[in-house]
Amino acid sequence: MLRALLDVLYPPACIACAKVLPGPGAFFCEPCDTAVERLPPVCCRTCAEPGPFPAGMCPRCRASPPPFSRAWAPFAHEGPVARAVHRFKYEDHPELAAPLGELLAAEAQSFLTRAPRLIVALPLHTRRYHARKYDQAQLLAGALAKHLGVRAPVGLLTRTRETQRQVGLTEAERADNVADAFVASDDLAGHDVLLLDDVFTTGATARAAATALLHAGATRVEVLTLARAFTVT
Repeated sequence: MLRALLDVLYPPACIACAKVLPGPGAFFCEPCDTAVERLPPVCCRTCAEPGPFPAGMCPRCRASPPPFSRAWAPFAHEGPVARAVHRFKYEDHPELAAPLGELLAAEAQSFLTRAPRLIVALPLHTRRYHARKYDQAQLLAGALAKHLGVRAPVGLLTRTRETQRQVGLTEAERADNVADAFVASDDLAGHDVLLLDDVFTTGATARAAATALLHAGATRVEVLTLARAFTVT
């Protein structure tokens, strides 16, 4: 009865365009659903960069092997998924964490069967957290953990300095921007870690965070995001 009342007061809506849906169980309206782009099956076996690469590894991972074991995302960062992430991250819609976490759990089942059970969100800096009022990656991590029945503790990874937004920076500038920007708790020593964020672009931030996790004693780091940008041309 409570669920029915909530559906009347707050009817389910498309996570991309906010159009009211005819009933629960869907994430997107029909037009948005048909425009969703999933990650192509042919991609880098380490970082999931889309494309056919020699020996299955993109030029970036060949030139500089990342500190994480593997990274993956179910969706391309395009169209409705990109709009949903933008609404969640920049348009004050923390309530989208629940459906996005459910969507990620459903779409990443194959990856998650072999992934670490300890989820660590890629954190915001304290100043940006206070400006936004919520940490979208931590909310997403909590929602995913709830569906999987695992842990996503807060505070195991800290961003120690405020960095520029990565949007618009070159690849080298992205790496410099986040270098040594994270510190991880010693409580991670001996644990495999699933590092979670919303979008994977060049992987500079994930590399910096994974380095901090390994430095704290984590035995293995894998990376999962909701969406993956195409960055190698």
